[in-house]
Amino acid sequence: MKQTAMTGARTIAVTGASSGIGEATARRLAADGHRVLLGARRTDRLERLVEEITAAGGTAAFRTLDVTDAADVRAFVDATVREYGRIDALVNNAGVMPLSPLAALRTEEWDRMIDVNVRGVLHGIAAALPVMRAQGGGHFVNVASIGAYEVSPTAAVYCATKYAVRAISDGLRQESAGDIRVTLVSPGVTESELADSISDPEAREAMKAYRAVALPASAIADAIAYAVAQPPQVDVNEIVVRPVASAR
Repeated sequence: MKQTAMTGARTIAVTGASSGIGEATARRLAADGHRVLLGARRTDRLERLVEEITAAGGTAAFRTLDVTDAADVRAFVDATVREYGRIDALVNNAGVMPLSPLAALRTEEWDRMIDVNVRGVLHGIAAALPVMRAQGGGHFVNVASIGAYEVSPTAAVYCATKYAVRAISDGLRQESAGDIRVTLVSPGVTESELADSISDPEAREAMKAYRAVALPASAIADAIAYAVAQPPQVDVNEIVVRPVASAR
């Protein structure tokens, strides 16, 4: 790996950057002096976020992004390279969480979770890995969940997608040792809009109690910033962040 490629200010693309963890990560990385390219479907929010970051002295740009579309993700990565000349890190953060019991047979929601949470990460890897290898190095930060380590009622499919992200991340790490850094960040209960996608009444009520104690999104952004800031020879593989008051 080129030792100069991952030191100092870096160029970082963030998916799902319009709210929650993605938004907080964009703010934190820009505040640390990194150049950020932000992607999400809600471009009105991205535009406001970029305006706020640049007004504070940061460097940011945005592009509409649907992570379920492989071609769109390639275009997002290409836009990062056109804007800043390279891509040092990709934060695969976009995710959805429409929880429900399996017996509810909400198959369209299952498909949506697989498309966004799993295929979205794979599309990011497929788009950025060749670019990173050609430039001499790079870093994938894949946002999973404590659901990557345990399963709870109504969350079987969601947890399955996060187990998949964990497996994909470790496989990529092993295959890319010495070239590409890979970090899996698994948040516990965190303030975000994820729960807004829950349409099942039982799961929605259960989530209200589950989210009674939640971390601010900035706590996860801090973890991501820590992993990104390490020197090239240091690869932070897994970070699990939970509220102190939470047993899960």
